[in-house]
Amino acid sequence: MNRAAATFAAVADTARSTWTWPIDLEPYNRSPLTSAEAEALRSLGWDVRRQRGYQRESIAWRRIGRLLRPLDDARDVLDVPDERLHRRSADDGIGLILWTCARTETAFWEWTPQAWAELIGADAKAFTRLWPGWIDGTTRPYLAAYAYLLTGFTDFHLLGKFKRLSVAGRVFGRSAVDSTLRQIMAVLDGWGYQTARRDCDKLHTTIAQTLLVNRSPRLEDLSTEMLTSLRDHPAIGRWGRSPLYGVHRAVAALGHADAPPRPNGGRPHEIEGACPEWMRWVDKWQATSTLTSRVRQNYHGQLAKVGRWLAAEQPEITGPADWTRATCATWVARVDRMTIGEFIQRSVIVEDRLGEPLSPRSKASNLNAVRTFLRDCQEWEWIPRRFDPAIALSTPRSIKALIGPKPRVIADDVWAKLLWAGLNLEPADVPPRSGQAYPIELIRAITLTWLFSGQRSDEIARLRVGCVRWQREDVAVPGRPGDVLAKDAVCLLDVPTHKTGTAFTKPVDPILGRAVEAWQAVRPVQPQMLDRKTAERVDFLFAHRARPVAKAYINLTVIPVLCRKAGVPTTDVLGQITSHRARSTIATQLYNAKEPMTLFELQAWLGHRSPETTQHYAKIAPTTLAKAYGDAGYFARNVRTVEVLIDRDAVASGAAASGEPWQHYDLGHGYCTYTFFEQCPHRMACARCDFYTPKGSSKGQLLEAKENLQKMLVGIPLTDDERTAVDDGQAALDHLLERLADVPTPAGLTPRELGLPPGAIPLPFLETDARAQDSTRQPCCPPKPLG
Repeated sequence: MNRAAATFAAVADTARSTWTWPIDLEPYNRSPLTSAEAEALRSLGWDVRRQRGYQRESIAWRRIGRLLRPLDDARDVLDVPDERLHRRSADDGIGLILWTCARTETAFWEWTPQAWAELIGADAKAFTRLWPGWIDGTTRPYLAAYAYLLTGFTDFHLLGKFKRLSVAGRVFGRSAVDSTLRQIMAVLDGWGYQTARRDCDKLHTTIAQTLLVNRSPRLEDLSTEMLTSLRDHPAIGRWGRSPLYGVHRAVAALGHADAPPRPNGGRPHEIEGACPEWMRWVDKWQATSTLTSRVRQNYHGQLAKVGRWLAAEQPEITGPADWTRATCATWVARVDRMTIGEFIQRSVIVEDRLGEPLSPRSKASNLNAVRTFLRDCQEWEWIPRRFDPAIALSTPRSIKALIGPKPRVIADDVWAKLLWAGLNLEPADVPPRSGQAYPIELIRAITLTWLFSGQRSDEIARLRVGCVRWQREDVAVPGRPGDVLAKDAVCLLDVPTHKTGTAFTKPVDPILGRAVEAWQAVRPVQPQMLDRKTAERVDFLFAHRARPVAKAYINLTVIPVLCRKAGVPTTDVLGQITSHRARSTIATQLYNAKEPMTLFELQAWLGHRSPETTQHYAKIAPTTLAKAYGDAGYFARNVRTVEVLIDRDAVASGAAASGEPWQHYDLGHGYCTYTFFEQCPHRMACARCDFYTPKGSSKGQLLEAKENLQKMLVGIPLTDDERTAVDDGQAALDHLLERLADVPTPAGLTPRELGLPPGAIPLPFLETDARAQDSTRQPCCPPKPLG
């Protein structure tokens, strides 16, 4: 007998003292089948149905009397409906049991649960295929009832889909079962459990299963030990654990048992592959540390990984006292080169990620766990102080440099689509599997809270009933004479104690407040639950079926639903769209609004302890940054535009190929025909060499009179001296002219030789040229030297 079976046997013994078992099994002869009984059963054949020709006093029937009597007694104590069909089915069940005794040459007292399961069938279809046409599905529950009453059969999981409620009603009586069922369901209905027929059937089945395993229909006979151990009973199965948790809560609410432990409470599993002595120290540390339970559990897993590394590569080190600086250096280097899947016991990661390097944050976390553990062992004087863990196990600078602030902003266009999806969320948008447990009002409220509150997922999950309050009248703004906050312009949201501070109140959009009030109007009354952060029993706003909504619900359900409705992917260039990214996005939009919030106002709205943290969230919007970049004129500062006239007649006639000027750069006071104008050192102030044509000359007038001219714009990059001249004015320009006085022009002579006056006029293209904004001109690239 396994441990679970022994537990249930003990519970059953206790139950019998409070509820009378309908059959006393002691007087029955439960010895193995004799040869005479087997021969009598074979001679009766299918006459064991006791239909036409049944002779009670015949020799064969008298020989099997000790088998027939307990079966008839069991039938008589069953609550059989007063219908011919059910009475016939009850007798047919007895006939099948006797016929199987003849076929197997064993008494039913000897049958194992597997033998009973073969008789009853893995499901209704399998049962009807095994037996003649006169056997139908109504016989199957009676077989299960006989097995239960006479041999204690409770392995209903071997029977597949089975009407356990029907069996419980036959055995205990429908009135007794209905009474217990009504009391439990009254509590569960008040908590919002009965939202679908399928869920209701699961609850009824779980309640019936619980009563059958406990061997009593009385609600008072359900104990904490029995309900807790039932989670591991194979008859419940994985599908029944969630309904069983609700049943246990209801029984506790009725005062018949203690409240159940939290589901998935993280029962410790046996650590494998790690040094036992090392794990003894780790367990001792976990029992002493005052860190939160979640952090302790996380560190415990990482320290178990260290224990496996020690067993594999450092077997001489068995405890924290054996660590030296050299051990620390070896561990830091090992973590830096560690890959996913190394030194772990249970892998829930995707197979294609095995062998990839750990992320920088994972490396830092592994080092921090050992650093904290060794530091505490030294501080508590468990081991001698031989080195400083904060120094010997510090995170390398190369790893720290890769760990930046977490906030990542969602692009404005994507965020706008997510807002639209949240404001127009319908029941059809939520997949039945992910949303069937929650009403649409709850889903809308938690969705809009994520979209408008800027709170962490943990804070959203821990909001309390009544957390929304309204500003019902106009209020003058303190410190701002003349400013008035109009009534109902915003609503106030009470945020509970959070990661970085105590509870506070913040203004939010009225849309959020209306959604929360719509949910509170239909929210079933829930029992108060423990807020583990504050150790208080509170009424959680987002609770249903006597359980708070998990903080992972936003990431696992809300965001995928919104992305699917909005037609956007769940990832972008910055990674996965997660619940925390909304906080950074909202903060950034408030910081870049037309009338932006100041850094300190944003700090108060986000609930940060320090403005330094707020700076990570308040990012300058890309459009704002682009406008500032455009106003800075980086390109315009380094490039100026010059108008150039292209003589198309000279190009078409071939004169340009023979050296005839074909392009004329407009200098304002004249034209330069030098082909490589952008390379001329005198372009800042033309020295008027032979390539220069004054505008007022006859040659310049003839050029301007030509009809087949094409005007284009060309960008000329400025040198450092030219840009200085533009920025610093005439003094820099005079210095440039002085430096170029003896530099030859394209014609060969220097400006000094040409007699250029000292006060030369700079070219207009070096200033802000309005002509560069003329969109009717075509751009022209500077010509390149031929050959």
